[in-house]
Amino acid sequence: MERISIHIGDQELVLETGKMAKQANGSVFATLKGTAVLATVCCGSKIEERDFVPLQVEYNEKYYAAGKIPGGFLKREGRPKDKEILVSRLIDRPMRPLFSKAFKREIQVVPTTVSADQSNPPDVVAMVAASAAVHISDVPFDGPIGAVRVTRFNGEYLINPTFEQTARGELDIIVAGSEHGIMMVEGGAHQVSEEVMLGAIEAAREPIAQLCRIQEELRAKVGKEKLPLVEEPQEPAIAEKVREYLRPKVAEATFVEGKFGRSNALKAVSEEALEHFREEIAEEDEPQFRKIVEEVEREVMRSAIVERNERCDGRRPEDIRSISCEIDVLNRTHGSALFTRGETQALAITTLGTVYDEQIMDDLEGDRREHFMLHYNFPPFSVGETGRLGTGRREIGHGHLAHRALENLVPTKEEFPYTIRVVSEVLESNGSSSMATVCGGSLSLMNAGVPIAKAVAGIAMGLVQEGDTTVVLSDILGEEDHLGDMDFKVAGTTDGITGFQMDIKIANVSQEIMRVALEQARSGRMHILEKMNAVIERPREALSEHAPRILSFKVDTEKIGLLIGPGGKTIKSIQEKHDVTVSIEDTGTVTIYSKDKPGAEHAREAFLALLEEPEVGKTYDGVVRRIVDFGAFIEFLPGKEGLCHISKMAPGRVNQVSDVLQMNQEVPVKIIEIDKMGRVNLSLIYDTDEEERDSGYRDRDRERVREQRDRDGRGRGGDRGRGGRGGDRGERGGGRPRRD
Repeated sequence: MERISIHIGDQELVLETGKMAKQANGSVFATLKGTAVLATVCCGSKIEERDFVPLQVEYNEKYYAAGKIPGGFLKREGRPKDKEILVSRLIDRPMRPLFSKAFKREIQVVPTTVSADQSNPPDVVAMVAASAAVHISDVPFDGPIGAVRVTRFNGEYLINPTFEQTARGELDIIVAGSEHGIMMVEGGAHQVSEEVMLGAIEAAREPIAQLCRIQEELRAKVGKEKLPLVEEPQEPAIAEKVREYLRPKVAEATFVEGKFGRSNALKAVSEEALEHFREEIAEEDEPQFRKIVEEVEREVMRSAIVERNERCDGRRPEDIRSISCEIDVLNRTHGSALFTRGETQALAITTLGTVYDEQIMDDLEGDRREHFMLHYNFPPFSVGETGRLGTGRREIGHGHLAHRALENLVPTKEEFPYTIRVVSEVLESNGSSSMATVCGGSLSLMNAGVPIAKAVAGIAMGLVQEGDTTVVLSDILGEEDHLGDMDFKVAGTTDGITGFQMDIKIANVSQEIMRVALEQARSGRMHILEKMNAVIERPREALSEHAPRILSFKVDTEKIGLLIGPGGKTIKSIQEKHDVTVSIEDTGTVTIYSKDKPGAEHAREAFLALLEEPEVGKTYDGVVRRIVDFGAFIEFLPGKEGLCHISKMAPGRVNQVSDVLQMNQEVPVKIIEIDKMGRVNLSLIYDTDEEERDSGYRDRDRERVREQRDRDGRGRGGDRGRGGRGGDRGERGGGRPRRD
């Protein structure tokens, strides 16, 4: 077993080999404090003709690594989670260009997180372990690569920070590269300047070089002899003759207007040339012929940019394609926007939901909930093709980049207690649909009334470098991405960068070139933001009439039980009465979800009434809960009752409480006294005129007397000797008992 270590930042990274997974072509066990990743690489034995590198990177995390058992019905790890797919892409992007197409065998790299201390992120450990495993194996590889995470806190750049340090920092990026230079950057930021982003990339250069050097040391000790590459067939003898024939025709086809126009023109040139040289090209040489056509296309496009600053769609290097922005595209959605830039178009829809719509995340970092989601869809019709609909790694990766660009501008749950979902439907694509998603997503959020801090726009940049000449391209097309030397995407506001992704295909991109590219990207971003702000400059104040209404307020945690009531009786009654759903968190946050605003407000008033302290002189709408001989107990606040004595029910005399009040009757009351024991005395409130009240009571009293006499069978001057008034008093309990 061989072991090698290095200090990166404040931590020691250890690489071991020869102890685990020894039947793989290469394996490395990497540890960073309590986080450990086992990375393996294997290759197939079958050689197949392919024009691409058949590489699979399958990063996976085991729940046992954090001492957890998977949730749900199946208690084992299943299909890859989004996070595992994103880390797989992080590993794939800088490593793929370093494998030769001439190897022609399947390659599978499997980094597995087997221990997680929930303090040190395993992704960068997996990137280094994967590179080391391939580098010491017998699989041909032009590596190694190193990778580090960078954040900035209090003006200082931190290398491989912990989760806690990253959360407090103003940016979070992963930088990967070789000893020769940076190859990939991915991350997000809190509206940082271009200079801060450049500083973070530069801070990563030396640690990356150190990581590459220790992998070279490990290979020197245990490295296997590399397997041979498959010899490429020689070019046909007429290759140069074909090139001469193609150049003028390809030069003309390259500048045909429109994506499909150029594509069809180039196909026609290729077929015409093949037919022209049919007798001189053997059938087995056709793949080589088509390779020559692609080389000529690359040469023509790049020379036009470098020599004449002319791009295939007629733009200058810094020009942005025409932009169109629309909002309120869909009637029933909570927010919608259509963003079109050239031949790239994204329809973005924002939907507002409740806390019950949050995304539950169950991974090694612990269980958590996400209240902001962004989903990106790339159907085959967006590029004029047929194919299967579904969510692949590309969709997850592009969606994550757009999510990162927007999430730091989205309000917190405390500021805006809604769950927010943005969906981007890419309807057309010819260059950077992910950045169109950022622009469309920002517009739809504002259209929905989500109070995002600022509008966010994104732009894709490219680079063409020939000899000593370097040209930076703004808002690149699909062809320029494919045939260029760099693809980097920058998203942000007028104040700074919020999202960043860069893939470099050449080794020597200087800091000065990066500075020029970032400044040109900033200029393009400002142009796009100006177009967006002309359509909607700030979030709408009113939510869509179709959006749910959510009200949130804080209460003392000791009063939560009062709001819930015994067995949940109180909260259930308020929910049923006002047709709302209520969530009460342990922190004392009460959130009310309703179909309409009045229902939510009435429910909030009911809850606040539970917390209200009674005050003498204050009036309330009460409900009669109990009737006794001497008065009635009236609930004037939820859970709070007071006594209204019979003498306080009317200005005149009341003989029986039931003459005035009935059970569950709603009546206005006023607090007239709160005694030393906290008991509340009430009086009824009447809206009628005092004279009308007195007259009404007198009429009612006379009627009551007549009814009583009729029941007794006596009229005026009747038999009074056998009871008279005494009998009447006796029935009421007021006279003396009669002697026989």
